[in-house]
Amino acid sequence: MQQLIEAFPRQLKEALEIGRKATLKAPGGPYSNVVVTGLGGSGIGGKIAAQLAHKEAKCPIEVYHNYYLPGYVDHKSLVIACSYSGNTEETIAAMGQALAKGARVVVVTSGGSMLEMAKAKGLDHIVIPGGNPPRTMLAYSLVQQFFVLHHFGIIGDGFEGAIKAAADLLERDKEDIKKAAMDLTERLVGKQLVIYSEANTEAVCIRFRQQVNENSKVLCWHHSIPEMNHNELVGWAGADKNIAVVIFRHKEDHERTQMRMEINKAVFEKYTSHINEVWSKGDSAFARQLYLINLGDWVSLFWAQKKGVDPSEIAVINMLKGKLAEVK
Repeated sequence: MQQLIEAFPRQLKEALEIGRKATLKAPGGPYSNVVVTGLGGSGIGGKIAAQLAHKEAKCPIEVYHNYYLPGYVDHKSLVIACSYSGNTEETIAAMGQALAKGARVVVVTSGGSMLEMAKAKGLDHIVIPGGNPPRTMLAYSLVQQFFVLHHFGIIGDGFEGAIKAAADLLERDKEDIKKAAMDLTERLVGKQLVIYSEANTEAVCIRFRQQVNENSKVLCWHHSIPEMNHNELVGWAGADKNIAVVIFRHKEDHERTQMRMEINKAVFEKYTSHINEVWSKGDSAFARQLYLINLGDWVSLFWAQKKGVDPSEIAVINMLKGKLAEVK
């Protein structure tokens, strides 16, 4: 796991090369909507891509993590089916619905049933390297989302330079990122973690939560601001001193949201002294979000090491899949 987290910047650059070499059919269109279907380590790339592309996207981009697709999917829809293994049953079910509705389907996978289906039906597909836990291959699945969105006329091509610059930043600041992650881990171990950010970067919170769940074997939750100011903030009346807050922040966050964060901190401080602000670094939204993702991945690994647990072990998920496989 440590080697795979260490490799994240290199993976981003390799993913760019894969995307540049991908052969996709004529885009057709225009498209009225984009739906990404995927789960876990395969689905989070869609959420990150959607939030990074939202300012320039020429149509709505929505991410579904289930067996079904929204009713509006039709022949004017672009559906990106993303499953690292290619055998995720929920994604296969959603992919089948997309085809039945006449949507344009693009598959991002390393193999499995979905790749076989894509080849058999002549669907556009991009193959990414296989053989590792899906959550460690985020770079590959994430980057391909942008190539697909660009090919089909949803976004421009500025993402390539931004991702390359972000990868350079992560390589250059690797030791500083690891040190910051270790310092943060020391403040989180033994605590109940709560993660916040501005709504525009909520996917970074989700990624961090997923990594802490799987790698560190720790329950935690997240929310976004300003939405949590309309509900969860009241729930803090039932908080206790063992809660540790991590707030992912960007200098570019909306000025009213930054005011809200300062007020929120004053509320949190009534119940806990464990409040941690983590400021992003980088000259673009891509760099800033990838910086926080990489730092969060390191925290999840260091936390696992502190606990003495295997960050790669996911026996309970395998048990669940095994039980489901018994019922056809």
